[in-house]
Amino acid sequence: MKKILFKKDINAPAAKVYTTMLGLDNIETYNQWTAAFNPTSTYEGTWEKGSKMLFVGTDENGKKGGMISEIAENIPNQFISIRHYGILDGDNEITEGPNVEQWAGGLENYAFSENNGITTVTIETDTIEDYQDYFNTTWPKALDKLKAISEE
Repeated sequence: MKKILFKKDINAPAAKVYTTMLGLDNIETYNQWTAAFNPTSTYEGTWEKGSKMLFVGTDENGKKGGMISEIAENIPNQFISIRHYGILDGDNEITEGPNVEQWAGGLENYAFSENNGITTVTIETDTIEDYQDYFNTTWPKALDKLKAISEE
């Protein structure tokens, strides 16, 4: 896996950006910025450290799919680490096999650093080579949307 890094400065306090990004007050704020990845993106679970989280969406045929993950760390308003360990295919949770092995153990980290009311969000994520171009194009769009809704 390769690590890729993205940063975005947002004119809002870290607490607001964190809450907006995770959809803590309203899941719709999470759904809005992650729509860059899939228009139906959402999550099922909680952001509590150690908890299981499903990152889900539906494909063009309406079939549910996504990632099975664990919240490896959550320091409110500062840092979130998500460890991916499986794939959701419909209602089937797949945690082993060749499709999972290429992603298993991959981390997606979000750091929030505030200075004078401006929060820098840093995304560091593991990816496989096949998805690198997709993420290099899509993450900046998602962060632009997060910036827009956090600054409202």
